[in-house]
Amino acid sequence: MSTKAEAMHWIRGEWLAEGQCKESIDPATGQVIGYFHDATAATMQLAIDAAAEAFAAGHWRDDAYLRATALGHLADAFARRQQEVVDMLCAENGKLRAEATFEASLIPRALRFVAGLAMHNFGRVVESRPGQQSMSIREPVGVAGLIIPWNSPAYLCIRALAPALAAGCTAVVKMPHQAAQTAALLANIVASVPELPKGVVNIVTESGADGARLLVDSPQVPVVSFTGSTATGRAIARAAADRLKRVGLELGGKTPHLIFDDADLAAVLPVLEKSSTVFAGQFCMTGSRILVQRGIADAVRAGLAQRLEAVRVGPAREATSQMGPLIDKAAVARVNGLVEAAIAAGARPIVRGGPAQDSALAGGAFYRPTLLEIADQSLPIAREETFGPVQTLQVFDTEAEAIALANDSDYGLSACVWSRDVDRPIRVARRLQAGLVSINSWANLAVEMEEGGFKSSGLGRLGGLASVEDFLEYKQITQDFIPHHH
Repeated sequence: MSTKAEAMHWIRGEWLAEGQCKESIDPATGQVIGYFHDATAATMQLAIDAAAEAFAAGHWRDDAYLRATALGHLADAFARRQQEVVDMLCAENGKLRAEATFEASLIPRALRFVAGLAMHNFGRVVESRPGQQSMSIREPVGVAGLIIPWNSPAYLCIRALAPALAAGCTAVVKMPHQAAQTAALLANIVASVPELPKGVVNIVTESGADGARLLVDSPQVPVVSFTGSTATGRAIARAAADRLKRVGLELGGKTPHLIFDDADLAAVLPVLEKSSTVFAGQFCMTGSRILVQRGIADAVRAGLAQRLEAVRVGPAREATSQMGPLIDKAAVARVNGLVEAAIAAGARPIVRGGPAQDSALAGGAFYRPTLLEIADQSLPIAREETFGPVQTLQVFDTEAEAIALANDSDYGLSACVWSRDVDRPIRVARRLQAGLVSINSWANLAVEMEEGGFKSSGLGRLGGLASVEDFLEYKQITQDFIPHHH
């Protein structure tokens, strides 16, 4: 084996070379950038045992100040090493430098926010009747199983891990094999914080699902937080029901842009383009459905088509690149199949991007942005998450019609409203079934606020004050402090 990095699992404060050694690939070139050990169910069991012992034994669950301090120092460590995280995301994840920098910058912010939250675990006390007091306190549930996706692996790991730790839980993090090198870097940064006791955070990388299944099935893991596809989320919810285990699910989306006649076209068009090309559309909030009012439809169609055709596709190392690769060649084939099927079913290609043909990009998993116009919302391309740089365009006439089209979806993660009317955006936003509504913007989220989905886009919330709820249990303690003598 070469001198390339060899990513191991981080369990009980030690590096473990458990499981078969496999290759990590740069999606922009198809080149091997390192090796990783692929976890088995046995590896995962070691991690679960470590987290369970750390929860039972130590002061982590009881000492809020220790947790706040550790989370603050972890934020500092990530801020100091932000450039390493950025470089790794560019190399392993295929993100462009600006995208990777944005992802990495969210991490210290999320950690600092929950460091404060760790100190604010309030309950309440009432005198329920004279001489009797009842108090409600919140305690950490135990070991949290966190299952992380590959599309923003660094931030989405911390988005789930931070509130679990703030609540006083210990954690087993299951990282995807496409982010094995990133997982090892995250573990390395976690390992540098002395206030984090051994076994409180365990990070395991796996290409299959045996370890993830064990997390979901294990009686030692009372809460599971999963970010990923709706299909997998449903399977996790079904399996977790056997033990009445609590689950937080951050799932797929099909974000609509509702563009009204009075929208600012100069503001709309660059954001529409970005909402398809950021991380090559591999984002749960990708702006995949464009709903445009008839009066402005021709201008939006022509303006967006011109922009999408001009997008420069290429690797992160080239400063001129405006969109990076998909995660692998299988993703290219999958997205292309969905587009071909849509065109066969009647969708009209306005911009037919497709797999990049240039020899310079041949080694990578590049797919050019695609725009399809549809009149029929029952087409799968308008209903199912594509997870690639593909948008559908549909024309509407009235505000009521726009809201109905936007809400006619199994998903409800996010939506965007474009209008310069002072009242319409908030009026429409209040009627949309979505966890995040961005007004005259897209995916405009704040880590300090609750993030999550309506309908098939998920259960529970990450970010904000509600992020700790999944990881806390309520306990009522009642005492008669003036005994009744009969």
